[in-house]
Order: sequence, then structure tokens, then C-alpha cells
Amino acid sequence: MTNCPNCKSPITDNFCSNCGQPTKLKRIDGHYILHEIVHVLHLEKGILYTIKELVIRPGESVKHFIAENRNRLVKPVIFVIVTSLIYTIISHWFHVEPVQPLEEQVRGSALVVIFKWIENHYGYSNIIMGMFIALWLKLFFMKYDYNFFEILILLCFTMGIGMLTFAVATIIEGLSGLHLFVIIQILSLIYSCWAIGQFYNKYKVTSYLKALSAYLLGTFVFYFMAIILGIGIDLIFR
Repeated sequence: MTNCPNCKSPITDNFCSNCGQPTKLKRIDGHYILHEIVHVLHLEKGILYTIKELVIRPGESVKHFIAENRNRLVKPVIFVIVTSLIYTIISHWFHVEPVQPLEEQVRGSALVVIFKWIENHYGYSNIIMGMFIALWLKLFFMKYDYNFFEILILLCFTMGIGMLTFAVATIIEGLSGLHLFVIIQILSLIYSCWAIGQFYNKYKVTSYLKALSAYLLGTFVFYFMAIILGIGIDLIFR
């Protein structure tokens, strides 16, 4: 009989009956590393299933995730970060980047640095932007009993699908030379409003109109605050 190296309980089998720790750890190899990556990203939960559900029935799937079962979909924060990373890698690979009209005019300013950070960290940027959108959604849908963080979960899922849409469009644009950025922006906005409206009440037209208003206002406030922050920093240090 030996003691568990984790909880010090006596063990007589291959695993500790108290904490589940194996008696002897396997050596770290390529399989172990791959398993850890998959586990950290929660890909074993079914990222393809998550994408399918969010494309077909986004509102219902998110409501089910919030209220009933949180094991069938990939974790929302991980989902938006991973999908944003996929888009960033693909856009850099194909050298297809959104136009930054301010860069040439204010090169070297804090404003450019902030917008570059947003461009290079879409995952975190989407979460921050989602906070502004969530505040407007909370205001517009006050009669619904969803708190700020539950609304943010909804936005993480919808923004993740938006990032995948941009990734696919970037591949098409890189291979064909077609300029699809504006079209995909519109389609992504339509999808987000459809998903949000379906989440609240899919039978009411006002749900989709409120979703559109909240999304546009939240996005505007996010970029407005970024511009104000950049200008403020420039004024302080110049």
C-alpha cells in the first residue's frame, strides 16, 4: 500500500479512490501535449457542434447553455478568443487587413497604438466591446431577467461566429482577390442582430430592431472611448 502523491490517502489500486490521482504518472510526450491543448481549449466539448448550433439556432442554444446545460457547447470566452485568433492568423497569412485611415494621418500617436492593439487582439477587443453592447441590451430589454454577464455570454458566442465568418471571407478574398470586407461586415451585423433577437423573443420584430440599435450603439461607444483615450494620452504626453 502506498500513499497518494496528491492527497496522501492510502491507495491500493491504479487510481486514488479519494481524488482520482493515478498511482503512476505517464511520461510527458507529444500525445500528452496535444491532449492538454485540446483540454485547455475545451475542443473535446465539440467546437464543430457549437458552430452548427450557433449557426442554426443561436438564441435557443445560448438560452439552453445559460439555463440548462453548459457542457455541450465550447466555453463562450474561450470560443470568442480562439475564433478571433483563427481570424487574426488567417488575415496575417493572406495579408488582408481592414483599412486604417487614421494611421497615415496620426502616425506615432497613442490613437494608432490603441487601434493597432484592437486589430492584433480581436479576442480581448471583442470581449471589451461586448461589455458596451451588453449594457445597451440590458437597457433595451429591461423586462427580461438576464443579467449583464449572461448577456455577455450571448455576445461572446455571436461574436465568435462573426470572427469565423471573417476568417472564411478572408480566405476567399486572399485566393480570389474579391473585396468582401464590407459585405461580410453587413452579414455579420445581420447575423448578430438575428441571434440576439432570437435569444429574447424571436416572434417580435422589435427584438431585432432593439438588437440592431444596441449593437450599433455599443460598437460606437467602444470606438469613441478608444479615440478619446488615445487623444487624451497624446494631450498629456505632448
